[in-house]
Amino acid sequence: MLENCKTAQERWGGTHEMIDRWLADRQQTLILYFAIQDAEGREAVSTQLQAFCEHLVDYVSEGHFEIYEQLFREAKEYDDGGMDLAKQLYPRLEELTQVMLDFNDKYISSDHVVMNIDDLHEDLSLLGEKMTERFDMEDQLIERLHNVHQQAAESR
Repeated sequence: MLENCKTAQERWGGTHEMIDRWLADRQQTLILYFAIQDAEGREAVSTQLQAFCEHLVDYVSEGHFEIYEQLFREAKEYDDGGMDLAKQLYPRLEELTQVMLDFNDKYISSDHVVMNIDDLHEDLSLLGEKMTERFDMEDQLIERLHNVHQQAAESR
């Protein structure tokens, strides 16, 4: 999962400052995700989980309220079929967002961690699958709705 993130940065890094920042945030989210698995003891796990959850919510919010809006604007502007992809992927992206927000709500505080610690391994595994799915879909959006349009704008 982390390697795919680095590949996305190599492919799309430098194309747009906002996307670069977002991809860097994605990488940091993954680093924090893996740090939870390395944490030992309830206190350390709780601390790592809270840092991860905060970053995860920021990443998801940035996607919905900044990146997707920008990509969709580009798709409308170029009117080259990109909106079809956006309309196809966006409902699933919303579902995945809800999964991530539900995870955050479940582990938002140290009290929540204590109450739900028995579920943590399974929840992290499921969340990792959902994050991978989301990242793949986001990469499709960036490829189709930004890179193609950037190339078209540069050739004008």
